[in-house]
Amino acid sequence: MHVLLVGDTAAEVILGFPRTIDMPLDVGIALTAAVKRGAPKTMVMADMPFMSYQAGDAAAIRNAGRFMTQGLADIVKVEADSSFAPLVAKMARAGVPICAHVGSRPQLAGLSGGYGSAGRTPKEADKVVADAVCLEQSGAVMLLIEAVPDEVTARVLEATTVPLIGIGAGSACHGQVLVLHDLLGLTDTPPRFAQPLAALGPAIQEAAAQWTQRVARRQVGGERYHMKGLPKDAASTETTVPRIRSEALDESGCRDGSPMGRHTPMKG
Repeated sequence: MHVLLVGDTAAEVILGFPRTIDMPLDVGIALTAAVKRGAPKTMVMADMPFMSYQAGDAAAIRNAGRFMTQGLADIVKVEADSSFAPLVAKMARAGVPICAHVGSRPQLAGLSGGYGSAGRTPKEADKVVADAVCLEQSGAVMLLIEAVPDEVTARVLEATTVPLIGIGAGSACHGQVLVLHDLLGLTDTPPRFAQPLAALGPAIQEAAAQWTQRVARRQVGGERYHMKGLPKDAASTETTVPRIRSEALDESGCRDGSPMGRHTPMKG
């Protein structure tokens, strides 16, 4: 993989929220840093979550800087149109590499009642192309285009010079991005453009079912621990470990209600 994108979709597929806009800024920064630590030689892109850059330029630049320093990101992505051109220019001037996300922008789903496509009318297509051109001219070093017809992607490719990454935008882009959980078959209802290449969801469910059955049969498997100095086939350790009267134990198996691991004097 040439680039790893830590997207705000983590709000849904990791944190269990119903929307991407529920992604907390601090969690996004922590997840980005975790991915970079796991893949230190790979380019990592951070996705700026909802309201981390829309409320004001100063806050946007500060939050982008946090993704670069605390989050260890190499590049930062913002969902944008031409109205964000001044902000992109300020971020670029501050030294933040920007990937501008055009086309369908999930953080705006609340305005239309849900996720959808973009650029499907001539007017919308012209807008997507114009946004891409404007944002590149403002300093974006990469573009991401989502959920548009192939014809719109072709026009953006012709009109721009920076790398263009697609998701649901046809196969002509320089690169493609897909939510990992969709790729691995871990989501019940992936978007129409996401074709799973594995079925890990059912496999995990099957493993969990087998584990509960084995636990019920007292067949947990694995290697057992043994008392030091005794042969591994010793039938019991009761001959070397003093037995504790059952009436002195509470429901948790601890003496006098003390928590596991706390040393308390034994009475009687």
